[in-house]
Amino acid sequence: MAHLATDTVVLIHGLWMTPLAWEHWVKRYEQRGFKVVTPGYPGVEQGIAGVEALRRDPSALANLGVREVFDHLADVISKLEAKPIIMGHSFGGTFVQLLLDAGFGTAGVSIDGAAVKGVLALPFSEIRATFPVLHNPANLHRAVPITEEEFHYAFTNNLSEEETKAVYDRYAVPVPARILFQGGFANFTPHASTTYNFANDDRAPLLFIAGGNDHILPPAVQHENFEKNAKHSEAITAYKLFPGRSHYTCGEAGWEDVADFALNWALVPSAGELD
Repeated sequence: MAHLATDTVVLIHGLWMTPLAWEHWVKRYEQRGFKVVTPGYPGVEQGIAGVEALRRDPSALANLGVREVFDHLADVISKLEAKPIIMGHSFGGTFVQLLLDAGFGTAGVSIDGAAVKGVLALPFSEIRATFPVLHNPANLHRAVPITEEEFHYAFTNNLSEEETKAVYDRYAVPVPARILFQGGFANFTPHASTTYNFANDDRAPLLFIAGGNDHILPPAVQHENFEKNAKHSEAITAYKLFPGRSHYTCGEAGWEDVADFALNWALVPSAGELD
């Protein structure tokens, strides 16, 4: 397939994170000559100041839902001069799917992505990682903090406790629980906000990247998503497993391999399960 002509990459962060989580990827892609845009969710500022602000006062996150974030991201992307490659990590990967389904992007990459409605895989480790939020319905309209221990299990299980502390201190923020509830219960919700058309033949190429040692969103989630897309849509759909990598795949040792693979594929997409 021909090289896709774009000079812009949009990176969408996931839950418990802010745009700062992409700091290494931004530098790497800029060094390759790309313009890189890292939109935060509504009310989320850039840089370490954004992390510190949300820890002091997470009220900006308390009532955020999937549609509010989607509309914000769509507005940002629609104003760009060039149609971009869109990449997202964790729930950011969900937003990638929804944006591609709506006609945005030249290509999309979902890295350790959360499920859209219709994906049924629900591994035990995912239940354990999200239970601290979802077990209490009163959290629905709250921004819920994550403890260092919970963060280690869900994100940085490949790292030592000391390494986890450094990552937690720099990046972790409370989660807008409403988004997690909307995603987690989508298959039981009519007209769920994560409703997605698996049979959309007109969407841009889409790559699912999974980490073999991801606790919160194990490979079964991404692989089922890939299979449903590949079965029902004629659009290019691909899947790549990185064995042994945790949910913190965008920052732990070897992140460069993931970043380079994602961008190289997005420029020249190919279909199927990739080596």
